[in-house]
Amino acid sequence: MDMNSPITAISGIGEVKAKHFAKLGIYTVRDLLYHIPRGYQHRGRVIELDESEPSVTSPFVLTVCSTPKTARLRRNMSVTKFRAFDDSGEAEITFFNQNYLERIFTVGSAFRFFGKAEKKGKRYAISSPEYEVITEGKPLPDFVSVYPLTRGLNEKAISKAAAEALSAILPTLVDPMPQSILEKNMLCTRQYALSRVHFPTDNTSLTAALRRLCFDEMFTFALALSISKKKMTERYAPSMSNTDITPFLAQLPYTLTGAQKRCCDEIIGDMSGDGSMRVQMNRILSGDVGSGKTVCAAAAIYVAVKNGYQAAMMVPTEILARQHFEDITGMLSPFGVKTALLLGSTSQKEKRLVYQGALDGSIDLIIGTHAVISDKLEFESLALTVTDEQHRFGVMQRATIKNKGIHSHTLVMSATPIPRTLALSIYGDLSMSRIDEMPKGRQRVDTFAVDEGYRERINTFIRKQVDAGGQVYIVCPAIEEAEGADEGEISLDSLDILESAEMRSFAPLKTATEYARELAEKTFPDYKIALLHGKMKPSEKDAVMSAFADGDIDILVSTTVIEVGVNVPNANLMIVENAERFGLSQLHQLRGRVGRGQRKSYCVLFSDATSLTARARLNTMTTTYDGYEIAEQDLLQRGPGDFFSGICSDQFRQSGGFSFRLSELCNDSTLMERAFSAARECVAKGLSAELEAEARSAFALNENTIS
Repeated sequence: MDMNSPITAISGIGEVKAKHFAKLGIYTVRDLLYHIPRGYQHRGRVIELDESEPSVTSPFVLTVCSTPKTARLRRNMSVTKFRAFDDSGEAEITFFNQNYLERIFTVGSAFRFFGKAEKKGKRYAISSPEYEVITEGKPLPDFVSVYPLTRGLNEKAISKAAAEALSAILPTLVDPMPQSILEKNMLCTRQYALSRVHFPTDNTSLTAALRRLCFDEMFTFALALSISKKKMTERYAPSMSNTDITPFLAQLPYTLTGAQKRCCDEIIGDMSGDGSMRVQMNRILSGDVGSGKTVCAAAAIYVAVKNGYQAAMMVPTEILARQHFEDITGMLSPFGVKTALLLGSTSQKEKRLVYQGALDGSIDLIIGTHAVISDKLEFESLALTVTDEQHRFGVMQRATIKNKGIHSHTLVMSATPIPRTLALSIYGDLSMSRIDEMPKGRQRVDTFAVDEGYRERINTFIRKQVDAGGQVYIVCPAIEEAEGADEGEISLDSLDILESAEMRSFAPLKTATEYARELAEKTFPDYKIALLHGKMKPSEKDAVMSAFADGDIDILVSTTVIEVGVNVPNANLMIVENAERFGLSQLHQLRGRVGRGQRKSYCVLFSDATSLTARARLNTMTTTYDGYEIAEQDLLQRGPGDFFSGICSDQFRQSGGFSFRLSELCNDSTLMERAFSAARECVAKGLSAELEAEARSAFALNENTIS
């Protein structure tokens, strides 16, 4: 057996069980060993029955003192009961629909139970606990892993399979990481990490294992970037010699900020050159919401068309595509630039006309959604591709549009302000332009952090804004109620190297579905209220956003799907529920949805969190309005995880199935810097075949997906 062996190489896993594992994305032994537990139950801290608290899941060592008896309650429902005791008392233990347990719980046998004990008269009651038999000479583990599951697989099945795989793999597993890097960064071996992440012996061993696996994720990502960057320097793209944008700037109804001018110069400098070909531009344009990235992209398109080439722009939603089409057409049509809009909803007749215009060169610019990567769309001379909200697209999608031209120049735009230190690491293969100055006249959105005691006052304020003609966003952290971590479970985000070291208790989640119903039926029955969330079909989301933009909706209850949304100048109030659940950068993005028109705008952050960390973060939002300063604070307070989840994960999500699950939670920015530094060091000295193969495999890197 090796890491690439099919899951069926493990004894006890046949074709039927393999199909259950496949539902979790587990096809090989490697997939299984990297199926990281979602949390851990600490069952080593055994307490007596009389020390238990009714609402707390705890471990107890009890001896069975009565024969289990099963009774049928109704059709397809049975209950098995027996009694067990310790020195402090006796408990009645109940299981449902598990008749076979009569043969397991024999009188006099001892078990470790993990459940909630509630006092019922003289006895305690424990319902459906986890259990492990106590055998002399075989100590039970203090920590028990809790895995993401699917129907047909339980914790014990995955744990047993992982144990067998580790037993077979570890003796011959080679750690490709150079010993010098392990020592320099105080990392454990991969063998130790994989063993302890599934079967930790204590907090120290678990933390060491997770730290190594976090490092590996970021290190592999950095290697992929380095390979990509190396290939980029070997590519050439059309050179633009006619780069005077003075006529373009002269017809704009406003003057560019200094930051916009600087970014235009950097972009056009990449595209221009002396020969007929030059090194391909691969640049990211980062700027706050409303900072004016679109006009910089339009200037680049102007230069490409002026030099006789075509351009294409891809955006994530139809409504945003229409907005860009309207804005950019207004800027470029005075110069005879022919622009077309290509959407999934575009009729077949219109699509054929667009395809023909792109192929014969009569259309200079195509703006659209994923429709622009259709195989049917071919260009005569594509030399510039622009991707807006770049993290919403997978690498394969961006590569597909780029490859419609011959090594076309690439400009990607992000509305997430990125700290420079993080950008240098994450976007090591891209040149970076930052618009760090807001246009004049852009109003500040007054921001307030309040608790539930202000609910009625805020509802009155909502009514006042709507009655005055304004519109309101209300953002909830979840679509609908879902089960969280089990009681008594140590989740990954409670470990030192991850999201937060302090164990926090959050207020119950406000869910978008339920809250929208409550507002429509009880609080604001006289207003037009709509719901928007990520599980809706694209056409449904576009329809809701279009109605909101047209003023047909007063209050839009949404999840964070509105981070990428249409410009609604009339919306002037943003309310974020359970604000402690969001990162600072995400809150700043949401705040940027309002304050785009003439109305005075506000942002209200609801939170009942009492921890000093949460209050400090919300205070930052009420006193700081610069996106880059907020991003720096987010990096300091939460680490790079917020950016990995918002930016990095989607970059390669469609190629190779690589997951940034641990890196998304990591709050140790120095670990990230160490990983990227180590990757650069390896590339400089020459990558080993094993490391390069691992990076290419993880991100499915080939000539079509490079950068």
